[in-house]
Amino acid sequence: MIYNKAVKLVPDDLIEVVRKAPIVSIDLIIKNDRNQILLGLRKNEPAKGFWFVPGGRILKNELIAEAFERIAKDELGINLEYTDSHFLGVFEHLYKENFAQKPGFGTHYVVLAHEIRMPETQLKPLDEQHSQYRWLDVNALCKEEKVHPYTKAYFDCHC
Repeated sequence: MIYNKAVKLVPDDLIEVVRKAPIVSIDLIIKNDRNQILLGLRKNEPAKGFWFVPGGRILKNELIAEAFERIAKDELGINLEYTDSHFLGVFEHLYKENFAQKPGFGTHYVVLAHEIRMPETQLKPLDEQHSQYRWLDVNALCKEEKVHPYTKAYFDCHC
């Protein structure tokens, strides 16, 4: 089978997709040698102001493995191999907000969650999505008020 090159939608087209359909995305549950989870403080909607695991949407014509590796590189500046990850399952995230902050519609994500272990490493400088990164153990993550409930759901925090 021949695949076309991955296509990144321009903002106006992405707005229409978000308005009318679910978005398929990948979340990266990255654990270090101390069993801590990597979180980023989100600067944009949805989930603005919350700590969240790194992640991103799968592009048109992009295979899941390609998306996984691209998201790790784009979000964190690190090379992760899809084959080193463990698939955790499918999750749904429903938000009242959308990335464009347009009124009248929210965002529906179908999330493919993957766990990967790696040593702490130098992350790329912060991007337009995050104002800071931090590592938290699961107990602290579950207790932290500003960790988003959808991130807590990956760890059965019962909140």
